[in-house]
Amino acid sequence: MSYPELLTPEEKLADAKERLGVPTIVCICGSTRFMPEMADADLAETAAGRIVVKPGCNMKQPHPLWADRVEAERLKTTLDELHRAKIRLADEVLVVGDYIGASTTAEIDYARELGKPVRFTHPDVDPGEVA
Repeated sequence: MSYPELLTPEEKLADAKERLGVPTIVCICGSTRFMPEMADADLAETAAGRIVVKPGCNMKQPHPLWADRVEAERLKTTLDELHRAKIRLADEVLVVGDYIGASTTAEIDYARELGKPVRFTHPDVDPGEVA
């Protein structure tokens, strides 16, 4: 007797989004130094009919939530985990900016490991496929 193959969590999510008619979800990645460019990309992607998720905090700007060094480290860890969840939720990733640092490179690698298409506003900064 054969049993049907069970869907992976990723397949279940994709199936649910399709059944619900959820538009393509784009996760914007990049250095927070490009927050204005991310806002522009958000506008363009939204106008094209896509749902956008992106970084919600710019820890390079002073704010009481991360004024304390210990609290800032805890929040950075939380935000990194949250952004990876946004990448998992997304159908594709859009990398914004003409510079790719270590954090963004790790996000690109993660997205590609998950099989997510990755687009770039500046394709010449693409670090290439995960080895």
